[in-house]
Amino acid sequence: MENQQEEQSQLNIELTEDMAEGTYANLAIITHSNAEFVVDFVNVMPGMPKAKVKSRVILTPQHAKRFMKAMLDNIKKYESIHGPIQDQEPVSLPMNFGGPTAQA
Repeated sequence: MENQQEEQSQLNIELTEDMAEGTYANLAIITHSNAEFVVDFVNVMPGMPKAKVKSRVILTPQHAKRFMKAMLDNIKKYESIHGPIQDQEPVSLPMNFGGPTAQA
């Protein structure tokens, strides 16, 4: 009976070939309202005055907090194997994105 309950509670997640290739981003722009967090992943190329949003993920505040905790846990595990991730100097990019002030 316990195995049946476990099997019913498992989620089958499909990863298509296109999605499995992933999309490179080196900047995340995060904005929020009272109902959602919007994370835009951007690929900024050196010397280029324009950059495109490669992916946008919209999360509820509860899912945003779970995502943050999962990222912190994964970074901790990564650093325990590979050593501390060195923070780079803050990058000041003039952004003309529209909407509220973003944080990355």
